[in-house]
Amino acid sequence: MPGTRKLGKTTDQRRAMLRQQVTDFLDHGRMETTVTRAKEIVPLAERIISMGKKNTLASRRQALRFITREDVVTKVFSTTAPGYSERNGGYTRLTRIGPRRGDAAEMAIIELV
Repeated sequence: MPGTRKLGKTTDQRRAMLRQQVTDFLDHGRMETTVTRAKEIVPLAERIISMGKKNTLASRRQALRFITREDVVTKVFSTTAPGYSERNGGYTRLTRIGPRRGDAAEMAIIELV
């Protein structure tokens, strides 16, 4: 795992949640979530995009190990990653949007740059 945040979950629950959130983020290109979750999602998503820039069979299989849907991997490798071919990292932007109304958790929007 990239960070040391436990997010109030056991290891397998946390890994499953992060895999699903990264999959949804790469599918839609934008996501609204809490700041702590966003800080965990960003490095994972950037690593998948970097794999997509290599575009080898080995990198595709590595991405398929983490991403939960094959169509998202195809989208990342065919459309998303080639758009960042001139960029050396920093594919995402994290913007804080203030507290959530129900429990005052600090919210953020992460999006592909």
